[in-house]
Amino acid sequence: MTVPLSTLVPAGLGLFLIAALVSAGLCSLARKYAPRLGLLDRPGGHKGHKAPVPLGGGIAIWITTGLSLGLALAALPYLPKSLSQHTAGAAAQSGELLLILSTATIIMIMGFLDDRYDLDWRIRISVQFGCAAAVVIGGVRITLFGPFTHPLLGGMVTVLWIAGLTNSFNMLDNMDGLAAGVGLVVSLVFCMAQIAVGGLFAPGVLLVIAGALAGFLLHNHAPARLYMGDAGSNYLGFLLGSLTVAGTFTRENYSPYSVLAPLLVMAVPLYDMTSVIVIRLREGRSPFQADRRHFSHRLVAHGLTPPQAVWTIILVTLASGMGALLLHRLDAVGALVVLAQTASLLGVVAILEFSASRTDNGDGETRRG
Repeated sequence: MTVPLSTLVPAGLGLFLIAALVSAGLCSLARKYAPRLGLLDRPGGHKGHKAPVPLGGGIAIWITTGLSLGLALAALPYLPKSLSQHTAGAAAQSGELLLILSTATIIMIMGFLDDRYDLDWRIRISVQFGCAAAVVIGGVRITLFGPFTHPLLGGMVTVLWIAGLTNSFNMLDNMDGLAAGVGLVVSLVFCMAQIAVGGLFAPGVLLVIAGALAGFLLHNHAPARLYMGDAGSNYLGFLLGSLTVAGTFTRENYSPYSVLAPLLVMAVPLYDMTSVIVIRLREGRSPFQADRRHFSHRLVAHGLTPPQAVWTIILVTLASGMGALLLHRLDAVGALVVLAQTASLLGVVAILEFSASRTDNGDGETRRG
C-alpha cells in the first residue's frame, strides 16, 4: 500500500525539523564546551582561517542522527495506519541500519582521533576500507547489471564506492559550509529519488541526515563559528556512501537504470576528489597531503569570494543530481542523455579548474568547514 502524500509530507517534514532542532542545540553546546576540552581547529599550514574555531560539529551530527532515528523508530507504531503498517518492514531493515550506523560510528571515532592526533593516512585508509568491507560482509552491496551482478565483483565495487565517498567528503571539507551544504543537497535529492521508486527506509534516514546538517549549517555558514572536523566529514561521507548502496533503486515497473542515480548525485564530490588526487600525483606529492587545489579554491582564484564559491559548488551538485529524479522513468537512450548532460557539466568544471591552475599556485586563502 502506497503512503499518501498527505501523510508522507508531514511525516518527512517532522523528521527533518526534529533533527534540525536537535542538531542546532547540540552544536550550540559544542561551541560552548569544545574549547574547554581542547577541541579547536587552529590556524596554520594550508588552513585559511585566522583564529581558532571550535570542533565538535561532527559529534553533534552523529548524536543527532542516532537520537532522531531512535525516536522515529519508537514512534512508528503510533503514527497513522498508512505509516504504522510499515513497522514490520522497518524492523526487518533495522539490522541493516544498525550495521551502517555502527560502522559509521567507528569512522567518526577515527576522524575524531585524527582531529586530535593527526593520524597517519595509512591508518585512516585501513579503517575506512575495513568498515566498508564490514558493511559488504553484512549484506549491503551494490546491485547493478551485467558482470556487476556477481557478488564478489559487486562487493569490491561497493567497498571502493563507500571508501571513495568517505574520502571525497573529507576532502570537500575545505570551506565554510561546503561539505555540509553539499551533503544537505545530496541527502535531499537521494531522498526524492528513493521516494520516486517507492522507497521509505532510506528516505527517512536521509531526511534525518539532512535535518542534522541544516542545524549544523546555522553555526557553520561563513564565517563559521563551528567546524565538523574530520570526525564529521568522514562520518558524513561514509554514511551517505552506505545509504546509496542500501537504498532501493530497482523495482518492478521501474527502469533498471535508476541504479545510476547515486553516481549522478555524487558526481561533483567524486570529481573534486579525483581531480585533486591527479594534480597532487602530477606534482610528485602524496595524494593525502592537504593543500588548496580543490575546485572551490580555483573558483576563489578566479575572483569569487569563498561564500560565492561554496554556493556555486552546491548549485552544480544540485544541477548534476536532478537527473537522478528521472532515471526510474527512462530507457537506455534517456539514461544515456542524462549521463551525457552530467558529463558535460563536469566538463565545464574541468575547464574552470584547468584555467585556474594556470593562474594560481595553490596559496589562495580560504576557510574550511
